[in-house]
Amino acid sequence: MGANVGGGGKFVSEINVTPFVDVMLVLLIIFMVATPMMSQGLDVDLPQTKQVETLPTESESMVLTVRVDGSVYLDTYAVDNLDDLEGYLQKLVKEKNKTLFLQADKNVPYGIVVDVMGRIKAVGIEKLGVVADKPDAEPAAKK
Repeated sequence: MGANVGGGGKFVSEINVTPFVDVMLVLLIIFMVATPMMSQGLDVDLPQTKQVETLPTESESMVLTVRVDGSVYLDTYAVDNLDDLEGYLQKLVKEKNKTLFLQADKNVPYGIVVDVMGRIKAVGIEKLGVVADKPDAEPAAKK
């Protein structure tokens, strides 16, 4: 405990950075493992269809999610009021010329989905995709 005294009664003014580097490496590893788990997206039970394409992963697109309880999210950010949705879409999608994908839970009332699509159209967004899942099992062919 206390200061290290070198020969001749002088203090040694060197800092030992090894424990600091060890802690930083551990934190780096923790964040590298935890970050992919946080960016999984929102839990939505999507409707199923035969023809499904994979969503693009580049940053030139955004996903508008309508959950079963009627809550709306733009990517992972909640939109508390549907009247504010048009402003967000104008700033984040239309002005940046991004593609918008709409994913809605299959149990969401049709009227809510149509209302959201009308607001998207009112902003003037031309690039709109709808997200769906492939069916689990193909029905047996009739003979």
